Amino acid sequence: MDNNKTILIGAGLSGPLMATYLTQHGYNVDIYEKRSDMRLKNISAGRSINLAISIRGIRALIEIGVYDEIKPLMIPMKGRMIHDLDGKTTLQPYGKNKKEVIYSISRAELNKKLITASENTGKVQIFFEHDLTNVDLTNNKLIFNNNIEKSFDRIIGCDGSSSVLRNEIINKTNAKFAKKPLGHGYKELTIPPSSNGFIIQPNALHIWPRGNFMLIALPNMDKSFTCTLFMPMKGDTSFETILTANNITSLFKTYFPDVLKLIPSLHNEFLKNPVGDLATIYLNPWHYDESAVLIGDAAHAIVPFFGQGMNASFQDCTILNQLIIDNDNNWKKIFSAFSKQHVINGHAIADMAIENYEEMRDSVNKSTYKAQRKLEFTLEQEFPNKFVPRYSMVSFSEKPYSEVYERGEKQYKLLNKLLELDPTGETIDSTIVNTFIN
Repeated sequence: MDNNKTILIGAGLSGPLMATYLTQHGYNVDIYEKRSDMRLKNISAGRSINLAISIRGIRALIEIGVYDEIKPLMIPMKGRMIHDLDGKTTLQPYGKNKKEVIYSISRAELNKKLITASENTGKVQIFFEHDLTNVDLTNNKLIFNNNIEKSFDRIIGCDGSSSVLRNEIINKTNAKFAKKPLGHGYKELTIPPSSNGFIIQPNALHIWPRGNFMLIALPNMDKSFTCTLFMPMKGDTSFETILTANNITSLFKTYFPDVLKLIPSLHNEFLKNPVGDLATIYLNPWHYDESAVLIGDAAHAIVPFFGQGMNASFQDCTILNQLIIDNDNNWKKIFSAFSKQHVINGHAIADMAIENYEEMRDSVNKSTYKAQRKLEFTLEQEFPNKFVPRYSMVSFSEKPYSEVYERGEKQYKLLNKLLELDPTGETIDSTIVNTFIN
């Protein structure tokens, strides 16, 4: 192993995490981040205030030794709390037992702790306000906006969905690349706490499904909720038509009447906070020779509807770390194996996240979906070695996403067949089960 400094681009969530992994192998790491140090200023409002974390992300936190410090910041969510138009609520559990929960966590607080943890290793130095403008993979040179030029032996791009390093890798490898806009965007709002604490049930992910759009809410440590409105960018009911205070009032009175009283600053926040774009990035490969690799959103930005964006990025770090161990620090083999083994998983979770959007904004309130979920839990109980619901495989296991996707497709065929025979989901023919899955 050599001890040359490895350079990481981006001090978001996966950058400091990967840097800390690298220090466990004796490497010194420089991280270059275009923003200022977020520990010294507040995060801007309206952009991904909190996130969902589950077993894949938790695994990485355990392996770098910060989980015990971060665990107190995690709020358990045991299921989806569905809010009907008439105000009725129904909890749909995520899993079959109380241990199968996901957690809400502040993006900013998690990021700050990961940055500090990486610096505390004594082997990581972070350079803030360094915006990468150009990468030369032929001569291993980086150029930043302040005219600083750096050489590198290897570089890991954690620089998000607009990655500069990704563009250079595409140029060098003729990589297959596609950015697919969803056609829907998002806007964040806030439900403040009441004088008694949380104003709605804190241990759930709240969803107001309305067909072609939806509102969700995740709990925060200060007893508030971060709400996110997802809707089309264009069309009759869309971000291009909701432009005035009257438009906002009409939208919420019509589709979210119970929320009006929960967000006192609704009009101000709606008009002030930006509309975020949603798109999926597909790329293959994720590396260039032995000198460059991409992780996280730089490699596979996905839409947020499976709560796996951060978890998938953290799992990138876990897998890359294991490949360092397996390949004895041979970076050519490490990067090649990373693309060969893991690109397929990035594509799989991207596809599942898009599919889950339709489920969340529309299907969850349909009787057919409710019968399907009931049937899934029954099958899991009666055939525990053969059937685990796709949601559970994604959120409560560490199975490769590609395996989850493939197995999920087989299971959907089984569920459809059983529901054809009995739409209530009460009847299970074991012969049919054995035909579809083994």
